[in-house]
Amino acid sequence: MRTEDVLAAVATGLWRWDNASGTVSLDGEAARLLGLPAEPVVLPEVAVRSRFHPVDWNEINGIVNLAVAEGTLAEARLRIMDVDGRVMRTVRSRSKPLERWSADGSLDYELIGTIQEIAEPQPGTTAAHTPITGDWRRSREAFLLDAGRALAEARSTAEVLRVAASLSMPGFNPDGLAVFGVAGDRLSVIGHHGHDAGDEGPFTDMLLDTDYPAAEVVRTGRAIYLATPDDYKRRFPATWPLAQRFDRVSWAFLPLIVAGRTMGAWMAAFKQPASFSPDERSVLTTVARMLAQALQRAGVAESERELTTGLQRSMMPQLGPEIPGMRIAARYVPTGGGLQVGGDWYDMIPLPSGRFALVIGDVQGHDVRAAGLMGQLRIAVRAYASEGHRPDAVLSRASRFLAGLCASAESGAEDDSDAQSPRFATCLYVECDPQTGTLEVARAGHPDPAVRMTDGTVLMRPTAGGLPLGIVPDTDYPTTRFTLEPGETMMLCTDGLIETGGHDLDTGWARLRAVLEADTHEAGGGHPAGHLEALADLLVQAVHGPSSHHTTGPLADRREDDIAVVLLCREGAGCGCGTPVAHPVRPARRTMLTVAQAEPERIAGARRQVRELLHDWADEEQLDSVVLMVSEMVTNVLVHTDGDALLVAEAVGELGERRLRVEVADSSDELPHKRHPGEMASSGRGVLLMEMLADAWGVDPRGEGKSIWFELYEQSKQPDTA
Repeated sequence: MRTEDVLAAVATGLWRWDNASGTVSLDGEAARLLGLPAEPVVLPEVAVRSRFHPVDWNEINGIVNLAVAEGTLAEARLRIMDVDGRVMRTVRSRSKPLERWSADGSLDYELIGTIQEIAEPQPGTTAAHTPITGDWRRSREAFLLDAGRALAEARSTAEVLRVAASLSMPGFNPDGLAVFGVAGDRLSVIGHHGHDAGDEGPFTDMLLDTDYPAAEVVRTGRAIYLATPDDYKRRFPATWPLAQRFDRVSWAFLPLIVAGRTMGAWMAAFKQPASFSPDERSVLTTVARMLAQALQRAGVAESERELTTGLQRSMMPQLGPEIPGMRIAARYVPTGGGLQVGGDWYDMIPLPSGRFALVIGDVQGHDVRAAGLMGQLRIAVRAYASEGHRPDAVLSRASRFLAGLCASAESGAEDDSDAQSPRFATCLYVECDPQTGTLEVARAGHPDPAVRMTDGTVLMRPTAGGLPLGIVPDTDYPTTRFTLEPGETMMLCTDGLIETGGHDLDTGWARLRAVLEADTHEAGGGHPAGHLEALADLLVQAVHGPSSHHTTGPLADRREDDIAVVLLCREGAGCGCGTPVAHPVRPARRTMLTVAQAEPERIAGARRQVRELLHDWADEEQLDSVVLMVSEMVTNVLVHTDGDALLVAEAVGELGERRLRVEVADSSDELPHKRHPGEMASSGRGVLLMEMLADAWGVDPRGEGKSIWFELYEQSKQPDTA
């Protein structure tokens, strides 16, 4: 009996599919199963394609590619349709793909196999999905979509392994998973699920030439499916005793391949028998491919994070030894995107005089070049400060250094537009005397410091300043001196802390002021030494934490920025850092400000400073009077003398019963006198205003110059009785 007769008797036909020529050869039985005349025929691929259900045809390429990759048979169930779109029968195809190189060097293949009729579905039914090709495939597609999304969102190797362990495959669920990684000539387990701790011991470090399925998969790049324990024992007798104790009955080992490189292997083990049908192998292969890509992304991301974090950490200094009577806390938060490096920095520098300096700055940009310039600039500032230079001289030298550094980079990078672009930096340099609390501040285009007083009032402390570093090599930076009183806390920060979240300077300061003032009540209760650290965390959380979503500013399109913040507290009653006070007395609220002849615009700053100092004053009309008198006194100094005006304001007493004393000192010996200006006169009313509005006022001559002062007593508003 001929072979053809035997195959025809069992309803099995032969076919040959030549991918290169695009033709399909059918014997008589195969032609009959496809609904054609029962005689051998050679047809173009499109003619055969029209006989298959579209859904089934679309899967043939994937099944064939899988068989080529694994070196196995390509198996598929295909529905045959008539010209009216009805399903005539379902056939099972089993074929062997043979690779063949064409004359032009391209790789093609030829399928040689059989087609056999199976019992489902019944002839004459419509072309609806069968359970095999319908529900299972929909479940598989939904599973792959969910798995792909979950793996794509995993940001670390640990997250990828957790996602892989939680995958629930349609129709067959592995209860044991393991991921093997390759390092040189060795294979090790980098994660597993469904095993007890320590079970991975024998597999932790093995040579690639070990007779173990995962090792062979890595060596060959081909998957291994072991449907029964006998298959495992027959193919890998040396390592079967290691696998036997886990009581599994089926195993799948698949290569983890990215860009043609095998980076490891993935094992899926089953306690229930698995036949590893083509559909099941297709699911496993797709998951292995997605898992390999997710692991590679996670590995690259972790390497970048480790590199950039180490780079930034090496550039960020550790705060120095504890300073008697003072406490310091600092935070740095890089921007959310890119390489997580930027140009913000802070530093604490011991000085030869026994004092110390606090520095905070921001180099333009959020890239590696900004971080590199920041590191060089920080070292330069530290070197100049350690030589004993004054704050203004430190910033002048730093500006000259940065300008020269950028000029050298421009001349040496003609083809790099980014390297050619000039960079500048803002900086705030504070020299601190821990014994007296005296601070000398030099500022180069940086935000002013803020001071939280002992009673919780927060003021932005205006300071004299110059251009950012690096713009003009020879720039002068005037200094401002003030005292940090016991119990007060000073905050230095970069503009990222103020403006992140769509804020401008005003709304950003309002947000930070609310955090600082809200924290005062807790500090007053007496907190341990870590209170300043907690306050630093609160400030960062107000910008990056959940509460930041409720304080979005008006500039929604403003980009995120790096954040650096430094807190300096002079220990005292009410600050939360020192010894708690049993019955604290409300401390005096005091501010001091210099208005120079060359900066008349700072009169507006003086008015704003007084309003912030008296933000809770009971009588708004009295507050308007205070602002008017301060403006008049400071203006008279600038107009009628050749020196600067020194403003000192102090409020003492309990709320509602405070006494305010304001002094404006200058270097002139000429005393003020009362004048009688005409109706249209624009000046001459200063003394008259103080007589009318102040509860007391006077002039105190000094050795050089004088001090004009007034006092005002807080008048609590009485409720209406009408």
